Amino acid sequence: MGRDRQAGCRLHRRALPLLLAGIGGCTHVAPVPVHLEARIAGQAARTFDAPAAERDAALLAPGAQAGRIDRLTLFAALLASDPRVAEARAALETARRDARSARKVGSPTLTLSSEYANDPSTSSPWLLGGGVDLPLDIGGRRGARLARADLGVIAARYDLAEVAWADRMALVRALADHLIARRQAELGTAIVAMRDRQLAVLEQRVARGETAGLDLFPYRAQRAQAARALEDAQRRAQQARIAMAGVLGLPATALDGLDVAWDGFDAASTDAPALSPSVMARAVAGRADVLKAIVAYDQAEADLRGELARQYPAVSLGPGYTWERGLVKLPFAINLAVPSFDLNRAAIRAAEARRAQAGAAIETTLAQAQAAIESARAERAAASAALDRVRRTELPQTAAVARRADAQLAKGTAGRADWAGAQIAALEARLAEIDALARLRAADAALEDALRQPLEGPETMIDRNRLVAVLEKQP
Repeated sequence: MGRDRQAGCRLHRRALPLLLAGIGGCTHVAPVPVHLEARIAGQAARTFDAPAAERDAALLAPGAQAGRIDRLTLFAALLASDPRVAEARAALETARRDARSARKVGSPTLTLSSEYANDPSTSSPWLLGGGVDLPLDIGGRRGARLARADLGVIAARYDLAEVAWADRMALVRALADHLIARRQAELGTAIVAMRDRQLAVLEQRVARGETAGLDLFPYRAQRAQAARALEDAQRRAQQARIAMAGVLGLPATALDGLDVAWDGFDAASTDAPALSPSVMARAVAGRADVLKAIVAYDQAEADLRGELARQYPAVSLGPGYTWERGLVKLPFAINLAVPSFDLNRAAIRAAEARRAQAGAAIETTLAQAQAAIESARAERAAASAALDRVRRTELPQTAAVARRADAQLAKGTAGRADWAGAQIAALEARLAEIDALARLRAADAALEDALRQPLEGPETMIDRNRLVAVLEKQP
Protein backbone atom coordinates (compact mmCIF):
# COMPACT_ATOMS: atom_id res chain seq x y z
CA MET A 1 0.00 0.00 0.00
CA GLY A 2 2.83 2.39 0.82
CA ARG A 3 4.50 1.63 -2.50
CA ASP A 4 1.30 2.52 -4.37
CA ARG A 5 1.08 5.79 -2.54
CA GLN A 6 4.68 6.64 -3.38
CA ALA A 7 4.11 5.73 -7.04
CA GLY A 8 1.06 7.97 -7.20
CA CYS A 9 2.94 10.85 -5.67
CA ARG A 10 5.83 10.42 -8.11
CA LEU A 11 3.40 10.42 -11.04
CA HIS A 12 1.85 13.68 -9.94
CA ARG A 13 5.25 15.24 -9.33
CA ARG A 14 6.19 14.38 -12.90
CA ALA A 15 2.90 15.58 -14.38
CA LEU A 16 3.24 19.06 -12.92
CA PRO A 17 6.53 19.91 -14.69
CA LEU A 18 5.13 18.56 -17.95
CA LEU A 19 2.07 20.79 -17.60
CA LEU A 20 4.23 23.83 -16.83
CA ALA A 21 6.51 23.02 -19.79
CA GLY A 22 3.48 22.90 -22.09
CA ILE A 23 2.35 26.28 -20.86
CA GLY A 24 5.85 27.68 -21.36
CA GLY A 25 5.89 26.44 -24.95
CA CYS A 26 2.92 28.61 -25.98
CA THR A 27 3.39 31.08 -28.81
CA HIS A 28 3.81 34.71 -27.84
CA VAL A 29 2.99 37.53 -30.27
CA ALA A 30 4.31 41.02 -29.65
CA PRO A 31 1.77 43.85 -29.82
CA VAL A 32 1.84 46.01 -32.95
CA PRO A 33 0.25 49.37 -32.12
CA VAL A 34 -0.89 51.71 -34.89
CA HIS A 35 1.00 55.01 -35.01
CA LEU A 36 -1.46 57.17 -36.90
CA GLU A 37 0.77 60.22 -37.23
CA ALA A 38 3.61 58.18 -38.71
CA ARG A 39 1.28 56.51 -41.18
CA ILE A 40 -0.18 59.83 -42.30
CA ALA A 41 3.30 61.26 -42.78
CA GLY A 42 4.41 58.18 -44.70
CA GLN A 43 1.37 58.36 -46.96
CA ALA A 44 2.01 62.02 -47.74
CA ALA A 45 5.65 61.28 -48.61
CA ARG A 46 4.95 58.47 -51.09
CA THR A 47 6.04 58.98 -54.70
CA PHE A 48 5.44 57.25 -58.01
CA ASP A 49 8.34 54.87 -58.68
CA ALA A 50 8.36 54.79 -62.48
CA PRO A 51 11.35 52.40 -62.91
CA ALA A 52 9.81 49.87 -60.51
CA ALA A 53 6.46 50.14 -62.28
CA GLU A 54 8.11 49.52 -65.65
CA ARG A 55 9.90 46.44 -64.28
CA ASP A 56 6.64 45.09 -62.88
CA ALA A 57 4.91 45.76 -66.21
CA ALA A 58 7.62 43.81 -68.06
CA LEU A 59 7.09 40.95 -65.62
CA LEU A 60 3.34 40.92 -66.30
CA ALA A 61 3.60 41.22 -70.09
CA PRO A 62 7.06 40.36 -71.42
CA GLY A 63 6.02 41.13 -75.01
CA ALA A 64 4.70 44.63 -74.36
CA GLN A 65 6.55 47.79 -75.36
CA ALA A 66 8.97 48.83 -72.62
CA GLY A 67 10.41 52.15 -71.54
CA ARG A 68 7.24 54.21 -71.19
CA ILE A 69 4.35 54.90 -68.86
CA ASP A 70 1.08 53.54 -70.21
CA ARG A 71 -2.00 51.75 -68.93
CA LEU A 72 -0.04 48.55 -68.39
CA THR A 73 2.56 50.37 -66.30
CA LEU A 74 -0.12 52.05 -64.21
CA PHE A 75 -1.83 48.69 -63.66
CA ALA A 76 1.46 47.17 -62.50
CA ALA A 77 1.92 50.10 -60.11
CA LEU A 78 -1.63 49.59 -58.89
CA LEU A 79 -0.92 45.96 -57.96
CA ALA A 80 2.14 47.09 -56.02
CA SER A 81 0.85 50.15 -54.19
CA ASP A 82 -2.97 50.15 -54.10
CA PRO A 83 -4.03 49.91 -50.43
CA ARG A 84 -7.31 48.22 -51.34
CA VAL A 85 -5.43 45.50 -53.20
CA ALA A 86 -3.12 45.12 -50.22
CA GLU A 87 -6.13 44.76 -47.92
CA ALA A 88 -7.72 42.11 -50.17
CA ARG A 89 -4.37 40.32 -50.37
CA ALA A 90 -4.19 40.29 -46.57
CA ALA A 91 -7.73 38.89 -46.44
CA LEU A 92 -6.62 36.07 -48.75
CA GLU A 93 -3.71 35.25 -46.46
CA THR A 94 -6.10 35.24 -43.50
CA ALA A 95 -8.38 32.81 -45.31
CA ARG A 96 -5.43 30.54 -46.05
CA ARG A 97 -4.36 30.50 -42.43
CA ASP A 98 -7.94 29.85 -41.34
CA ALA A 99 -8.03 26.88 -43.71
CA ARG A 100 -4.85 25.49 -42.20
CA SER A 101 -6.21 26.05 -38.71
CA ALA A 102 -9.43 24.20 -39.61
CA ARG A 103 -7.40 21.05 -40.21
CA LYS A 104 -6.22 20.89 -36.61
CA VAL A 105 -7.81 18.25 -34.40
CA GLY A 106 -10.20 19.51 -31.76
CA SER A 107 -8.61 20.47 -28.47
CA PRO A 108 -8.71 17.79 -25.75
CA THR A 109 -10.03 18.64 -22.29
CA LEU A 110 -7.92 17.76 -19.24
CA THR A 111 -9.64 17.40 -15.89
CA LEU A 112 -7.68 17.08 -12.63
CA SER A 113 -9.50 16.06 -9.48
CA SER A 114 -8.72 15.51 -5.82
CA GLU A 115 -10.66 14.41 -2.75
CA TYR A 116 -9.92 14.26 0.96
CA ALA A 117 -11.73 11.83 3.24
CA ASN A 118 -11.24 11.83 7.00
CA ASP A 119 -11.44 8.04 7.31
CA PRO A 120 -8.88 6.46 9.70
CA SER A 121 -9.57 3.02 8.26
CA THR A 122 -7.96 3.88 4.90
CA SER A 123 -4.24 3.93 4.26
CA SER A 124 -4.47 7.47 2.82
CA PRO A 125 -7.16 10.12 3.11
CA TRP A 126 -6.47 11.41 -0.45
CA LEU A 127 -7.94 10.58 -3.84
CA LEU A 128 -6.07 12.01 -6.82
CA GLY A 129 -7.06 11.61 -10.46
CA GLY A 130 -7.18 13.01 -13.91
CA GLY A 131 -9.04 12.45 -17.14
CA VAL A 132 -8.75 13.53 -20.75
CA ASP A 133 -11.64 14.06 -23.14
CA LEU A 134 -10.47 13.41 -26.74
CA PRO A 135 -13.02 14.43 -29.38
CA LEU A 136 -13.01 12.29 -32.52
CA ASP A 137 -12.75 14.75 -35.42
CA ILE A 138 -14.10 12.47 -38.14
CA GLY A 139 -17.02 12.12 -40.49
CA GLY A 140 -19.36 14.68 -41.95
CA ARG A 141 -18.67 17.44 -39.43
CA ARG A 142 -14.98 17.53 -40.23
CA GLY A 143 -15.61 17.28 -43.97
CA ALA A 144 -18.07 20.17 -43.92
CA ARG A 145 -15.73 22.33 -41.85
CA LEU A 146 -12.77 21.71 -44.14
CA ALA A 147 -14.85 22.23 -47.27
CA ARG A 148 -16.10 25.61 -46.02
CA ALA A 149 -12.59 26.69 -45.05
CA ASP A 150 -11.17 25.73 -48.45
CA LEU A 151 -14.02 27.49 -50.21
CA GLY A 152 -13.29 30.56 -48.10
CA VAL A 153 -9.82 30.68 -49.65
CA ILE A 154 -11.31 30.51 -53.15
CA ALA A 155 -13.81 33.25 -52.30
CA ALA A 156 -11.00 35.46 -50.98
CA ARG A 157 -9.11 34.97 -54.25
CA TYR A 158 -12.15 36.11 -56.21
CA ASP A 159 -12.55 39.08 -53.88
CA LEU A 160 -8.93 40.03 -54.57
CA ALA A 161 -9.50 39.74 -58.32
CA GLU A 162 -12.64 41.89 -58.10
CA VAL A 163 -10.87 44.59 -56.08
CA ALA A 164 -7.94 44.69 -58.50
CA TRP A 165 -10.28 44.85 -61.50
CA ALA A 166 -12.52 47.53 -59.96
CA ASP A 167 -9.52 49.73 -59.19
CA ARG A 168 -8.10 49.06 -62.64
CA MET A 169 -11.35 50.32 -64.15
CA ALA A 170 -11.30 53.36 -61.86
CA LEU A 171 -7.75 54.06 -63.02
CA VAL A 172 -8.64 53.69 -66.72
CA ARG A 173 -11.70 55.91 -66.38
CA ALA A 174 -9.69 58.57 -64.52
CA LEU A 175 -6.98 58.48 -67.18
CA ALA A 176 -9.56 58.79 -69.98
CA ASP A 177 -11.24 61.68 -68.15
CA HIS A 178 -7.87 63.40 -67.74
CA LEU A 179 -6.97 63.07 -71.42
CA ILE A 180 -10.44 64.24 -72.52
CA ALA A 181 -10.36 67.21 -70.15
CA ARG A 182 -6.91 68.22 -71.38
CA ARG A 183 -8.12 68.24 -74.98
CA GLN A 184 -11.22 70.15 -73.99
CA ALA A 185 -9.06 72.69 -72.18
CA GLU A 186 -6.80 73.11 -75.22
CA LEU A 187 -9.78 73.75 -77.50
CA GLY A 188 -11.41 75.91 -74.82
CA THR A 189 -8.29 78.08 -74.67
CA ALA A 190 -8.37 78.51 -78.44
CA ILE A 191 -12.10 79.32 -78.39
CA VAL A 192 -11.68 81.94 -75.65
CA ALA A 193 -8.81 83.53 -77.56
CA MET A 194 -10.90 83.66 -80.73
CA ARG A 195 -13.84 85.10 -78.80
CA ASP A 196 -11.51 87.83 -77.51
CA ARG A 197 -10.40 88.63 -81.06
CA GLN A 198 -14.01 88.78 -82.20
CA LEU A 199 -14.99 91.04 -79.31
CA ALA A 200 -12.03 93.33 -79.96
CA VAL A 201 -13.20 93.87 -83.56
CA LEU A 202 -16.80 94.47 -82.47
CA GLU A 203 -15.73 96.88 -79.73
CA GLN A 204 -13.83 98.87 -82.32
CA ARG A 205 -17.03 99.09 -84.37
CA VAL A 206 -18.89 100.37 -81.31
CA ALA A 207 -16.14 102.91 -80.69
CA ARG A 208 -16.51 104.14 -84.27
CA GLY A 209 -20.27 104.34 -83.90
CA GLU A 210 -20.91 101.66 -86.51
CA THR A 211 -22.96 99.52 -84.17
CA ALA A 212 -24.78 99.84 -80.87
CA GLY A 213 -23.16 98.77 -77.62
CA LEU A 214 -26.10 96.51 -76.76
CA ASP A 215 -25.29 94.41 -79.80
CA LEU A 216 -22.18 93.18 -78.00
CA PHE A 217 -24.15 91.57 -75.17
CA PRO A 218 -24.66 88.15 -76.89
CA TYR A 219 -20.99 87.99 -77.85
CA ARG A 220 -19.87 88.83 -74.31
CA ALA A 221 -22.23 86.16 -72.93
CA GLN A 222 -20.77 83.63 -75.36
CA ARG A 223 -17.26 84.62 -74.31
CA ALA A 224 -18.17 84.21 -70.62
CA GLN A 225 -19.71 80.83 -71.33
CA ALA A 226 -16.56 79.72 -73.16
CA ALA A 227 -14.43 80.90 -70.24
CA ARG A 228 -16.55 78.91 -67.78
CA ALA A 229 -16.28 75.82 -69.99
CA LEU A 230 -12.50 76.27 -70.05
CA GLU A 231 -12.32 76.53 -66.26
CA ASP A 232 -14.51 73.43 -65.91
CA ALA A 233 -12.26 71.46 -68.27
CA GLN A 234 -9.15 72.51 -66.36
CA ARG A 235 -10.79 71.53 -63.08
CA ARG A 236 -11.84 68.13 -64.48
CA ALA A 237 -8.30 67.47 -65.70
CA GLN A 238 -6.94 68.21 -62.23
CA GLN A 239 -9.62 66.13 -60.48
CA ALA A 240 -8.99 63.19 -62.81
CA ARG A 241 -5.27 63.26 -62.01
CA ILE A 242 -6.09 63.37 -58.30
CA ALA A 243 -8.41 60.38 -58.78
CA MET A 244 -5.62 58.46 -60.52
CA ALA A 245 -3.26 59.16 -57.64
CA GLY A 246 -5.91 58.11 -55.13
CA VAL A 247 -6.41 54.74 -56.83
CA LEU A 248 -2.66 54.16 -56.72
CA GLY A 249 -2.57 55.07 -53.03
CA LEU A 250 -0.43 58.15 -53.69
CA PRO A 251 -0.79 61.81 -52.69
CA ALA A 252 -2.28 64.16 -55.26
CA THR A 253 1.09 65.67 -56.20
CA ALA A 254 2.77 62.32 -56.90
CA LEU A 255 1.67 62.30 -60.55
CA ASP A 256 2.45 65.94 -61.35
CA GLY A 257 4.31 66.19 -64.64
CA LEU A 258 3.70 62.53 -65.51
CA ASP A 259 2.56 61.91 -69.09
CA VAL A 260 0.76 58.62 -69.68
CA ALA A 261 0.75 57.21 -73.21
CA TRP A 262 -2.48 55.93 -74.74
CA ASP A 263 -1.89 54.97 -78.34
CA GLY A 264 -4.81 55.70 -80.62
CA PHE A 265 -6.80 57.54 -77.98
CA ASP A 266 -8.11 60.20 -80.38
CA ALA A 267 -8.51 57.82 -83.31
CA ALA A 268 -10.92 55.58 -81.46
CA SER A 269 -12.53 53.04 -83.78
CA THR A 270 -16.26 53.28 -84.21
CA ASP A 271 -16.44 49.64 -85.27
CA ALA A 272 -18.15 47.43 -82.72
CA PRO A 273 -15.93 44.73 -81.19
CA ALA A 274 -16.73 41.20 -82.34
CA LEU A 275 -18.65 39.58 -79.49
CA SER A 276 -20.28 36.31 -80.44
CA PRO A 277 -22.71 34.59 -78.05
CA SER A 278 -20.02 32.07 -77.13
CA VAL A 279 -17.54 34.86 -76.34
CA MET A 280 -20.08 36.61 -74.11
CA ALA A 281 -20.97 33.33 -72.41
CA ARG A 282 -17.31 32.70 -71.60
CA ALA A 283 -16.97 36.26 -70.34
CA VAL A 284 -19.94 35.86 -68.01
CA ALA A 285 -18.67 32.48 -66.78
CA GLY A 286 -15.25 33.99 -66.06
CA ARG A 287 -16.44 36.99 -64.03
CA ALA A 288 -15.15 36.89 -60.48
CA ASP A 289 -18.50 37.96 -59.02
CA VAL A 290 -20.26 35.07 -60.79
CA LEU A 291 -17.65 32.60 -59.61
CA LYS A 292 -17.87 33.93 -56.06
CA ALA A 293 -21.65 33.46 -56.12
CA ILE A 294 -21.06 29.81 -57.03
CA VAL A 295 -18.55 29.51 -54.18
CA ALA A 296 -21.14 30.96 -51.81
CA TYR A 297 -23.57 28.28 -52.98
CA ASP A 298 -20.95 25.58 -52.38
CA GLN A 299 -20.37 26.98 -48.90
CA ALA A 300 -24.10 26.83 -48.21
CA GLU A 301 -24.05 23.22 -49.41
CA ALA A 302 -21.14 22.44 -47.05
CA ASP A 303 -23.04 24.04 -44.17
CA LEU A 304 -26.03 21.84 -44.97
CA ARG A 305 -23.84 18.74 -44.97
CA GLY A 306 -22.50 19.80 -41.59
CA GLU A 307 -25.98 20.22 -40.14
CA LEU A 308 -26.96 16.81 -41.48
CA ALA A 309 -23.95 15.30 -39.73
CA ARG A 310 -25.07 16.92 -36.46
CA GLN A 311 -28.14 14.66 -36.45
CA TYR A 312 -25.89 12.01 -34.98
CA PRO A 313 -24.02 12.11 -31.68
CA ALA A 314 -20.50 13.47 -31.56
CA VAL A 315 -18.17 10.91 -30.02
CA SER A 316 -15.21 11.61 -27.76
CA LEU A 317 -12.97 9.26 -25.79
CA GLY A 318 -12.22 9.76 -22.11
CA PRO A 319 -9.20 7.84 -20.78
CA GLY A 320 -8.18 8.67 -17.22
CA TYR A 321 -6.10 7.84 -14.17
CA THR A 322 -7.16 7.67 -10.53
CA TRP A 323 -5.10 7.06 -7.40
CA GLU A 324 -7.70 6.28 -4.73
CA ARG A 325 -6.21 5.95 -1.25
CA GLY A 326 -3.41 3.70 -2.39
CA LEU A 327 -5.34 1.95 -5.18
CA VAL A 328 -4.49 2.77 -8.84
CA LYS A 329 -7.45 2.81 -11.25
CA LEU A 330 -7.49 3.37 -15.04
CA PRO A 331 -11.02 4.44 -16.01
CA PHE A 332 -12.11 4.77 -19.66
CA ALA A 333 -15.24 6.48 -20.97
CA ILE A 334 -16.99 7.06 -24.28
CA ASN A 335 -18.83 10.39 -24.34
CA LEU A 336 -21.68 11.15 -26.68
CA ALA A 337 -22.83 14.72 -27.41
CA VAL A 338 -26.39 14.04 -28.52
CA PRO A 339 -28.25 16.37 -30.91
CA SER A 340 -31.17 18.54 -29.94
CA PHE A 341 -34.56 17.02 -29.21
CA ASP A 342 -35.74 17.68 -32.79
CA LEU A 343 -32.71 15.77 -34.15
CA ASN A 344 -31.35 19.05 -35.57
CA ARG A 345 -34.23 19.35 -38.04
CA ALA A 346 -34.70 23.09 -37.49
CA ALA A 347 -31.04 23.81 -38.23
CA ILE A 348 -31.20 21.55 -41.31
CA ARG A 349 -34.23 23.41 -42.65
CA ALA A 350 -32.49 26.74 -42.08
CA ALA A 351 -29.40 25.47 -43.93
CA GLU A 352 -31.61 24.33 -46.81
CA ALA A 353 -33.15 27.81 -46.98
CA ARG A 354 -29.70 29.42 -47.08
CA ARG A 355 -28.69 27.07 -49.89
CA ALA A 356 -31.81 28.02 -51.86
CA GLN A 357 -31.03 31.69 -51.27
CA ALA A 358 -27.47 31.17 -52.52
CA GLY A 359 -28.86 29.46 -55.63
CA ALA A 360 -31.15 32.42 -56.28
CA ALA A 361 -28.17 34.76 -55.84
CA ILE A 362 -26.39 32.93 -58.67
CA GLU A 363 -29.31 33.62 -60.99
CA THR A 364 -29.34 37.28 -59.94
CA THR A 365 -25.61 37.66 -60.55
CA LEU A 366 -25.86 36.01 -63.96
CA ALA A 367 -28.79 38.24 -64.96
CA GLN A 368 -26.92 41.36 -63.82
CA ALA A 369 -23.79 40.35 -65.72
CA GLN A 370 -25.73 39.65 -68.90
CA ALA A 371 -27.67 42.91 -68.59
CA ALA A 372 -24.45 44.85 -68.04
CA ILE A 373 -22.94 43.41 -71.22
CA GLU A 374 -26.04 44.11 -73.31
CA SER A 375 -26.40 47.64 -71.93
CA ALA A 376 -22.72 48.40 -72.55
CA ARG A 377 -22.93 47.07 -76.11
CA ALA A 378 -26.00 49.22 -76.85
CA GLU A 379 -24.38 52.33 -75.38
CA ARG A 380 -21.18 51.72 -77.33
CA ALA A 381 -23.15 51.38 -80.56
CA ALA A 382 -24.94 54.67 -79.84
CA ALA A 383 -21.69 56.43 -78.87
CA SER A 384 -19.99 55.12 -82.02
CA ALA A 385 -22.84 56.42 -84.17
CA ALA A 386 -22.68 59.83 -82.48
CA LEU A 387 -18.93 60.14 -83.00
CA ASP A 388 -19.21 58.95 -86.60
CA ARG A 389 -21.93 61.50 -87.28
CA VAL A 390 -19.82 64.36 -85.93
CA ARG A 391 -16.82 63.26 -87.98
CA ARG A 392 -18.80 62.78 -91.18
CA THR A 393 -21.00 65.89 -91.08
CA GLU A 394 -20.20 68.60 -88.53
CA LEU A 395 -16.43 68.55 -88.80
CA PRO A 396 -16.21 68.66 -92.62
CA GLN A 397 -18.91 71.32 -92.88
CA THR A 398 -17.45 73.69 -90.31
CA ALA A 399 -13.92 73.08 -91.57
CA ALA A 400 -15.06 74.02 -95.11
CA VAL A 401 -16.71 77.19 -93.83
CA ALA A 402 -13.55 78.11 -91.91
CA ARG A 403 -11.43 77.63 -95.04
CA ARG A 404 -13.77 79.83 -97.09
CA ALA A 405 -13.61 82.47 -94.38
CA ASP A 406 -9.80 82.37 -94.55
CA ALA A 407 -9.94 82.88 -98.30
CA GLN A 408 -12.47 85.69 -98.06
CA LEU A 409 -10.47 87.43 -95.36
CA ALA A 410 -7.39 87.25 -97.52
CA LYS A 411 -9.32 88.82 -100.42
CA GLY A 412 -10.86 91.45 -98.15
CA THR A 413 -14.43 90.32 -98.88
CA ALA A 414 -15.11 89.25 -95.27
CA GLY A 415 -14.72 91.12 -92.01
CA ARG A 416 -12.63 89.86 -89.13
CA ALA A 417 -15.67 89.46 -86.89
CA ASP A 418 -17.34 87.12 -89.39
CA TRP A 419 -14.04 85.34 -89.96
CA ALA A 420 -13.67 84.83 -86.20
CA GLY A 421 -17.22 83.46 -86.04
CA ALA A 422 -16.39 80.84 -88.68
CA GLN A 423 -13.22 79.83 -86.85
CA ILE A 424 -15.15 79.57 -83.57
CA ALA A 425 -17.73 77.30 -85.23
CA ALA A 426 -14.94 75.02 -86.46
CA LEU A 427 -13.38 74.90 -82.99
CA GLU A 428 -16.73 74.15 -81.38
CA ALA A 429 -17.26 71.32 -83.86
CA ARG A 430 -13.92 69.86 -82.80
CA LEU A 431 -15.06 70.27 -79.19
CA ALA A 432 -18.22 68.35 -80.06
CA GLU A 433 -16.00 65.62 -81.48
CA ILE A 434 -14.10 65.47 -78.17
CA ASP A 435 -17.40 65.22 -76.29
CA ALA A 436 -18.48 62.35 -78.56
CA LEU A 437 -15.07 60.72 -78.05
CA ALA A 438 -15.53 61.00 -74.28
CA ARG A 439 -18.84 59.21 -74.57
CA LEU A 440 -17.27 56.46 -76.68
CA ARG A 441 -14.38 56.00 -74.24
CA ALA A 442 -16.85 55.78 -71.36
CA ALA A 443 -18.83 53.16 -73.30
CA ASP A 444 -15.61 51.22 -73.97
CA ALA A 445 -14.86 51.26 -70.25
CA ALA A 446 -18.36 50.06 -69.42
CA LEU A 447 -18.05 47.20 -71.91
CA GLU A 448 -14.65 46.19 -70.55
CA ASP A 449 -16.08 46.30 -67.03
CA ALA A 450 -19.00 44.09 -68.04
CA LEU A 451 -16.74 41.59 -69.79
CA ARG A 452 -14.06 41.80 -67.08
CA GLN A 453 -11.32 41.97 -69.69
CA PRO A 454 -9.47 44.71 -71.60
CA LEU A 455 -10.52 45.07 -75.23
CA GLU A 456 -7.41 46.81 -76.59
CA GLY A 457 -4.07 48.21 -75.56
CA PRO A 458 -0.99 46.78 -73.85
CA GLU A 459 -2.99 45.10 -71.08
CA THR A 460 -4.25 42.52 -73.59
CA MET A 461 -0.69 41.12 -73.60
CA ILE A 462 -0.68 40.28 -69.88
CA ASP A 463 0.16 36.65 -69.14
CA ARG A 464 -2.59 35.21 -66.96
CA ASN A 465 -0.33 32.98 -64.87
CA ARG A 466 2.07 35.82 -64.20
CA LEU A 467 -0.83 38.06 -63.25
CA VAL A 468 -2.10 35.54 -60.69
CA ALA A 469 1.38 35.16 -59.22
CA VAL A 470 1.88 38.92 -58.90
CA LEU A 471 -1.65 39.54 -57.65
CA GLU A 472 -1.41 36.92 -54.91
CA LYS A 473 2.26 37.67 -54.14
CA GLN A 474 3.29 34.10 -54.97
CA PRO A 475 7.03 33.35 -55.22
